[in-house]
Parts: sequence; C-alpha cells; structure tokens
Amino acid sequence: MSGTSEGPAPAADLIRPAVTESKGEASPRTDVPDSTGFPNSHESHPSPESLESLEGGRLGSAFSAAPLAMAVVDHDGLVVSANDSFGALLGKTGAALTGRVAAELMDLKSDARTWHAYREVLRGRQAKLSCTRRVKHPDGRVLWAQVTVAPLPAEEHGVLLSLTDISARRELQARLRHLEMHDPVTRLPNRTLFFERLSAALEAESYEQGGTGRIGLCYLDLDGFKAVNDTLGHRVGDRLLAAVAERLTRCADEAGYARASSPLVARLGGDEFALLVEDSTGTDQLAELADSVLKALQAPFDLSGQRLSLSASIGVVERHASGTTATGLMQAADTTLYWAKADGKSRWTLFDPERNAHRMTRQALASTLRPAIERGEFTLEYQPLVGMENGRLRGVEALVRWNHPQFGMLTPNRFIGLAEEDGSIVQLGRWVLVTACRQARRWQLDHPDEPPIFVSVNVAVRQVWDSDLVADVAETLAETGLDPRLLQLELTESAVMGSAGRPLQTLQALSDMGVHIAIDDFGTGYSNLAYLSRLPVSVLKLDGSFVRGFQYEGEGVPPNPADEVIVEAMIQLAHRLGLSVTAECVETSAQAARLRRIGCDTGQGWLYSRPVAPDRISELLGTKACNQAS
Repeated sequence: MSGTSEGPAPAADLIRPAVTESKGEASPRTDVPDSTGFPNSHESHPSPESLESLEGGRLGSAFSAAPLAMAVVDHDGLVVSANDSFGALLGKTGAALTGRVAAELMDLKSDARTWHAYREVLRGRQAKLSCTRRVKHPDGRVLWAQVTVAPLPAEEHGVLLSLTDISARRELQARLRHLEMHDPVTRLPNRTLFFERLSAALEAESYEQGGTGRIGLCYLDLDGFKAVNDTLGHRVGDRLLAAVAERLTRCADEAGYARASSPLVARLGGDEFALLVEDSTGTDQLAELADSVLKALQAPFDLSGQRLSLSASIGVVERHASGTTATGLMQAADTTLYWAKADGKSRWTLFDPERNAHRMTRQALASTLRPAIERGEFTLEYQPLVGMENGRLRGVEALVRWNHPQFGMLTPNRFIGLAEEDGSIVQLGRWVLVTACRQARRWQLDHPDEPPIFVSVNVAVRQVWDSDLVADVAETLAETGLDPRLLQLELTESAVMGSAGRPLQTLQALSDMGVHIAIDDFGTGYSNLAYLSRLPVSVLKLDGSFVRGFQYEGEGVPPNPADEVIVEAMIQLAHRLGLSVTAECVETSAQAARLRRIGCDTGQGWLYSRPVAPDRISELLGTKACNQAS
C-alpha cells in the first residue's frame, strides 16, 4: 500500500448521520457484495458521460490543478479519478491511484464507527463524513490529514473524497499541549499531566486486562527548600529543583529497569514531587524506590561552584487500584508525608491505616469540641486526695470526661491537647472551674459537721494567656460562695517554671486571693529549684514515676534505694520552703507506708479510690479512705 494511516478517528470528527430522500421511487437493486465490501450495482457506477464532463473542460482542469487533494470515489468505494495533489500526499501520481480501494488508502476500516459512517455516505444515507487520519508517506514522513467525504450531485453517482494536510497544525497543538502539561523549570510532567495519568491508571480497563492490579505512589517534599529561595534567590532555587528532577528521573529509570515501565516522575508544584508506580508489586518495591530517592538526594548538589545539601521527606502509599480514587490516594499520600515530617524529616513513611484512623478520630473530635461544650456532653469525676497520717479525705481533684455520642466516655488525654490547640480549653476550663466549685460548696452544705474538703482544678497555660483567669476565679467564688482556701489550681511544672510577666502576675493575684497553687507532675520538667522559692506556690504534686519505684511488698526484687532517697530529699526541700507534698499514683499499702515514713503529706491513687461520681465522694466524707479502693 502506498499510504497507510494509524489511529481511529476522534469521535468529535464524525458528522451525525442524515438520511436523504430520493426524488422518485427507487428501482429494484441487486445487492451482491463485491471484493470491496460494498453492494455491486450497475446503476451505482458513474456514466462515461458524467466522468467526461467532470474531467473535461474547465471543471476537469480545475480538478486536476487544485491544490486541495481530491479524489472521485464511486459507490463501490473505488477511486475513479484523483488529482496530483491527492497523489502527492500518498507518494503517487493521481493516475496511479485509479481503481484503488479508497478506504484502504485512508485506513477508514481501522475503527468500526468511521467505517460505518463512510459506508453510509457511499450509500447516500449520510450527508458527510469528516475524520482525521495519520498517513505514512513512502519517504518515511508522517502526515496528519483531515479527510472529508461528501456526495457529488445525483447525476455524478459518486462521492468526493478530499484531504487537507494538517500536520503543521497538529504539530503546533502537540507543542502547546506539551507546554501545558510540563513544568518549565524541571521539564517534568506537571500536576495536570500527573493527575491525567493517575486517573487513567485507576480506570477499571487499565488494570483488569493484565498487570498486578496495584498502584503505588511516593509523594516527596524537599526539607528546608524555602530557606534556599529566601537566602540564595529563586534563580538558584530553580536550578536546584532542576538538579533534583534529574536525580529523581535517574532513580525512576533504574527502578524501571527490566520492568514493563518506569515510574512517572512529576513536579506537583513548589518543592513537591511525585513518583507514580503503575502495576506495582507491593510495598517492598515502593520502599526500595523511596530508599533510592533518599540516597540519591543525600549527595551534595554542585551548582556552578555553589555546594548545597538538602534532604527530603516521602509519604509512601501502595494499594489495590480497584476501589481507589485519585483523591483518596493523594489524601493518603499527603497524610503520610506529614507523618514523615513529624517523625523527624529526611525519611520515608509508609501509610498506616490504623494511624490514619486515629488521625481521623482526632479530627472528628477537634471539629466537635466546641459544640460538645455547648451541648453539655462533658462531666466531672473526682479522685480523693487523702491525708497520709490518718487516711482521711482532705480534698478531691476534678477530672473532666467527655461523654461522646459516638466514641463513648473519653478521658482527658484524648481531647485536652486538642482543646489547647484550638483555644476551646478556655471555654471548657471555665465550665470545669464553675462546676467543680459548685460541687465543693454542695458537699460543704450537705455535710456541715465534717471539715470542708478542697477541690483541685487543672488549669492550662492558655487559660492564663487567653482569658482573665483571675476575674473568672473571683466571679466563680462569688457565685458559688466557696471559700478561696478550698480551691486549688494545678499547673504543670513546665508551665510554671520560668513564668514571667502575665503568668506570674496571675499566679500571684490568685495566691493573694487565698487560692492555693499546686505544681503538677513535679520532677519531670525544668526543676528550677532556685526559682521555685520565688513562686506563689503552696503544693508540689510528685510525678507518679517517682512513686512507682516504691512498689515493694516485701517479696521479689527489692526496689532501687535511690528512689526513696530522691523522693525524701524533694519532700524535705518542699517542707523547708513551706510547701506541702502530694504523691500521685499510690497503688499499694507498701507505697503508702514508705511515703508516710518519709513525711509525705497527701496521697492520691487507686489505693484510695479511682475517679468517681460526686455521690461516691459524699459517702467517703467522715470515713477513712485508705482502704476504700473502688
């Protein structure tokens, strides 16, 4: 064949079928297919007179000399006449094409839709066909041609097939698409092309016809790249990005060696890159690729004598393509990239469904915190604070719980950090303060013959900075009628030590009001003992890690004696500073006995009671609580 074409016609190029009506009753036809695939009808051939009128005279001269490539095709699909322009596109003379099957010259049989439309035009049932074909010239050149097939006047008994060379236009379109789909700095596929490839890879027909049916993604972000732009300028930054792209491409090529294809490397924007692995073989393949990328980027970059070093964090996701969406895959990769950075950067992290579920739960809690406070979903439980000498109840610590409608009863470690992050701790802390003070006053009124117990309330540093804590406490005490000496506010050691300015002024004002200030988890933070003497603090609460070393009932391996020496020294120091000491996490009678022996004032822990409802505290009033574990 002198000219062949490749590729089906784009659907948009086909003209919708149009049925033409004949002017009179159709005469009977004997439809016997010939070698061309069309009915053989003597009436379908152009008459010699019509061909002579077309080819002779001015019309014939115009047909032959026209720059537009044209050919007359009969109803059997055979070329009756072709001008030299038509022949030139196929590397022939026009005369040499006479008698050839036009559909084969233009490869119109390559897709069923075009073939059907072409036959409909030949039969007079469709007005026109227009499609695009890729034609190979005998000299090796590839041409793009716009093919148009339209019927001649009825008396001519045939169709006119015309070709327009649109190669230049297609080349321009290809160049424009390449520019549209590639990053100008790194010359890598850009975000648009990446998502086009990703979406295509996730279509069912892409993985159901063969391959592993899996897909993998390495989502990469350069650590500290912003500093390069800020200090050396965007020109150096762009050169560095181009150098990174070269190394990533090399890693992809090496990973694709002896495989069906190499991973697609794309720049998604800024300093973010992606390596898409279609038909991945499992997490090991992605882990190996991520390792090779990290190793490749560790080597310093030499940019015109300027030596730069950087690292990268990579989120790795690998899963079945079935049921996966482009959005879901990218969300998982973005989350995993965040984990890699949070875990210390310069590493890759594999997507963990359980960790992601925890993150989703955390987000769900964060988004409903404020409404939950307004809906009254929080409640308080109280854990006794017991005098070590006589075992009697001296106070309680108020511990907030979230009765979540979906996740059940949640302890503070599940939501207090979230509340501090979004600022809702101020609203929640105010509610805890009012509720605890109101309950302490209620116990006092219900048990007038018993010594009143104090209530200890935890306070976050953000409550000091973001609200007027002094005013809140004063208003609460006035509203509930609770004596300030029966209120204790607990702040962590790291929050109190080194306080200056407003925090220190707040603590001093609360102390002057008569409120007791306690340092929680003492011994695990700064332990600035010199500064401790200048703080308005009245109580130290020893962290439970010290008390756990006292768990010795006389059997087994004895505890380290250094634990008792350290605790005793802290208690003696606190007493010399005029402070009382509370030991947390007291769980055994042996612990209690040893703490009592070295002078600890108050104990708190499961030996006495777990956190309980207010009515249980009422039962403990006036009794020895040391054996009231519940």
